[in-house]
Amino acid sequence: MSEPNEKQESPTDAAPLTEESPVVTDHSMQIAGRKLEYTVTAGRMPLRDAKGEIEAQMFYMAYTKSGDGDPAQRPLMFSFNGGPGSPSLWLHFGALGPKKVHLLEDGQMPAPPYRLVDNPHTWLEHTDLVFIDPVGTGYSRARTPEISERMWGVQGDIESVAEFIRMYLARNMRWTSPLFIVGESYGTTRAAGLSSYLVDRGIAMNGIVLVSSILNFQTARFFKGNDLPYVLFLPTYTATAFYHGKLDKRLSQDLKSTLKAVEAFAMGEYSEALAKGDRLTDRERSRVRAKLCQFTGLKREFVENRELRIEIHSFCKELLRDRKRTVGRLDSRFIGIDELAAREKPEHDPSMSAIMPPFTSTANQYMRQELRYESDLIYHVFKGIEKPWNWGSAGEGYPDTSESLRSAMSRNPYMKVYVASGYYDLATPYFATEYTLSHMGLDPSLRANIATGEYEAGHMMYIHSPCLEQLKGDIGRFIESNSGA
Repeated sequence: MSEPNEKQESPTDAAPLTEESPVVTDHSMQIAGRKLEYTVTAGRMPLRDAKGEIEAQMFYMAYTKSGDGDPAQRPLMFSFNGGPGSPSLWLHFGALGPKKVHLLEDGQMPAPPYRLVDNPHTWLEHTDLVFIDPVGTGYSRARTPEISERMWGVQGDIESVAEFIRMYLARNMRWTSPLFIVGESYGTTRAAGLSSYLVDRGIAMNGIVLVSSILNFQTARFFKGNDLPYVLFLPTYTATAFYHGKLDKRLSQDLKSTLKAVEAFAMGEYSEALAKGDRLTDRERSRVRAKLCQFTGLKREFVENRELRIEIHSFCKELLRDRKRTVGRLDSRFIGIDELAAREKPEHDPSMSAIMPPFTSTANQYMRQELRYESDLIYHVFKGIEKPWNWGSAGEGYPDTSESLRSAMSRNPYMKVYVASGYYDLATPYFATEYTLSHMGLDPSLRANIATGEYEAGHMMYIHSPCLEQLKGDIGRFIESNSGA
């Protein structure tokens, strides 16, 4: 998706930024025969430097339920997506907000033109919502490229979003509200980092929701010498093969039973085989290869030629190669069509291609038409971040914010965590998340503070209608039980 040169539509020199007034509109909808009234505030929060000058403006859309008592006592949830480089529109218009993008029941894209519909599963019933677009995403901009670059990294991103949260609490007198954060994908990396950064500064969360979590990047980066992803992605390969009818009859009966079997194989015989490396005997190799073929539906030659190590893009291309089709990375239920079946990697991710147009067009229309927020800036869905992301001391290795989450939970033992994962998510596989959570070194007294839920969909499980309803129920109970007395 190409976009015009940023210099044509946003401040990239040292020209001062001026504070703008937010736009406030009133709305209502019907949920199960009940009227839900709410106010939406859309604007750009100023972030100031030590001299008090505005160095960046962070766009947000805030939803406050009307007529529900003192707002300072009502739960408040801050929401953002990942990337890094994505605004919050996916969670906003896919799951949480009172309006959602109309998709087909399984999450597939309908024919254009696209539209928003009332969301009967909005989280606004349980908590006020603030959708944050980090600098470089949506309408959020910094004053200079140097300031942008400082914020485009693990630590700078955490610090800038934390400052937004502090400013929002102060300006809206929400310091005493039960506080929650929900992040998706890289947004879970940010959420874990924020939980520790904020509690150090006197802002304690009641709860953190991690949707399609990635905290420890060693679990997901297929680098030479790192065998962990091959093990942790395997159950999702199996789930994908199950969905597309590539497993034998015995393994095609019940998804959860099949996943239990492949999980045991992955952590046992398969892990041991990879650890042996060149010391693996021909007999052992043959046995492991046969089981890999059995659990993935892949051909013997393909598995053997990859030294028993199946990388994600190769899998997405290979599983349905005989049909000249590919499977999605964000959601492996989705099927793509490439120009040439012979290539090694898919040309695109069909699950992203299916949702990008409806979310982009409806969000832009909604902000101007329904919220009356007018701007000639590009609303960056992607490509707003022009420099490589600064991974800090991890470099291009393995960033890990699970330690930040552990630290926050230790210092704030009342904070609860809910982790939502999709069985068909090949971007942040559920088994990799389970591995990370079980390797945090969390004190036994705090382990019950983490709850997990699995959903029969992908990275954005909420685009699948049954999972949207399931997720709303799970999160509603989570918020209600963790909002204090």
